[in-house]
Formats: sequence, C-alpha cells, structure tokens
Amino acid sequence: MDDELQQTTQILALSVDGPENLQKMLDRISMEDGIAPDFPLLTDDGHRVIDRYGLFNADDPRGREITHPATFVIDREGKVRWRFVEVDYKIRPTNEELIEVLESIH
Repeated sequence: MDDELQQTTQILALSVDGPENLQKMLDRISMEDGIAPDFPLLTDDGHRVIDRYGLFNADDPRGREITHPATFVIDREGKVRWRFVEVDYKIRPTNEELIEVLESIH
C-alpha cells in the first residue's frame, strides 16, 4: 500500500464481545501470530452499530450473540463504498483485495 493511502486509511474492528473477551482474542492472536493487531478493537456489546448494518446473526444454532463476519470500506463522508459480508467466519477478503478496493476509491 502506498504511503498516501496508508496515511488516509484507518482500520477498526467491531465486535459484540465485551472488553474481557476482546482481550482474550488479542492475547490469542498475539500468541499465534507473534504480534498483536495494531488497530483498535471496539466493543458493541449492545450491538447497536452491528444492527444498523444488519449483521447480527439471530439464527445462531447455539443461541450465542454472534455477528456475520463483514468488512466495510467507508469514506470520509460516511458512505459505504464497498462491503463484504459472509456467513462463514473463515471466509474473509484478502489483504490484496482490500488494498485494491482502497486504491480504486482513493
């Protein structure tokens, strides 16, 4: 990613998990990857933001509060420019796909 794009892009993660579970996830990622994510992980335990984007998965067979995995690219005016929503949490866009999207709207 070029320097200008890096300076104008902000990554945030949002989860229904509370602070304790987010910390556990950060610890697990740090242990597995050898480095912690360098972007904020935000909690939406009342899932107000998640509900606005229609991502809350009320059909979880185990009755857990869980969301559909999603990635959004939102411009400075708050307009969603690109989104990726999936039911399977293992399927995510690649870093290369995200960089391509960011470069196309930059």
